[in-house]
Amino acid sequence: MKRKIIEIDEERCTGCGQCVPDCPEGALQVLDGKARLVSDLFCDGLGACLGTCPEGAIAVIEREAEPYNEKTVMANIVRQGEAVVRAHLEHLAGHGEMGLYDQAIEYLHENGLSVPAHRAGPVSSAAPTVACPSAGCPGAAARMIEPRPHGGGEREGERPESELRQWPVQLKLLNPAAPYFDDADLLIAADCVPFAYAGFHQEFLRGRIVIIFCPKLDSEIDGYVEKLAEILTRHTIRSITVAHMEVPCCTGTRYVVDRALERSGKTIPVTEKTISIRGEVL
Repeated sequence: MKRKIIEIDEERCTGCGQCVPDCPEGALQVLDGKARLVSDLFCDGLGACLGTCPEGAIAVIEREAEPYNEKTVMANIVRQGEAVVRAHLEHLAGHGEMGLYDQAIEYLHENGLSVPAHRAGPVSSAAPTVACPSAGCPGAAARMIEPRPHGGGEREGERPESELRQWPVQLKLLNPAAPYFDDADLLIAADCVPFAYAGFHQEFLRGRIVIIFCPKLDSEIDGYVEKLAEILTRHTIRSITVAHMEVPCCTGTRYVVDRALERSGKTIPVTEKTISIRGEVL
């Protein structure tokens, strides 16, 4: 996959090692007198090491690289002690990488480790310090939901099963690297559609990974285009179904999808569904 990752100019690098302590992920080591990126897996591409290189030998580039793995990084980081864990959490939160931040917090919880007090936002004296993961809701941690076996159709009076197969669903909270996007059929829906259309789960959601947002009320449309483009770039997506309401402002859902496709350079079949306010497919 193509992603952001650091590159070291060997001619400029003097091997001083000043970059190494600022990479809590453990991606950098000084070997044979030069700083080396020892594993693509450990480099998140956020560039914490950039400012400490006196020779300007480090840059962030975009190239084919092994996907960054937060859980693997955390296994390495916790061995280095609380101060390194704190630095790593502040590093992720300070760059707005809340999906990775939540994965790091989840790792600590899963392994019975305490969450050290840390700044929960951009690093500054005004940033709040927290002793718990309040900066990133644990409920935003990426997870798969195993389907229950269908009994061959719903009988009269029987409550239909949920067809949701992943969490979270809001585009703002989604981690573009989440594995449930691999080889997925996407359902990209405006927020109001599930409330208006009674057959949403059975007819639209079944067998698909869902992404929802509001093109009128959400203020991060450019950011949504960028995040969706990253999802499309990182993964093989088989198809996209776009579902929006009939009101004019809701067509912005398709706008975001089209711009993300352009940015990703991918050609993916798109099916569009328009829902009336009375809950009918137009």
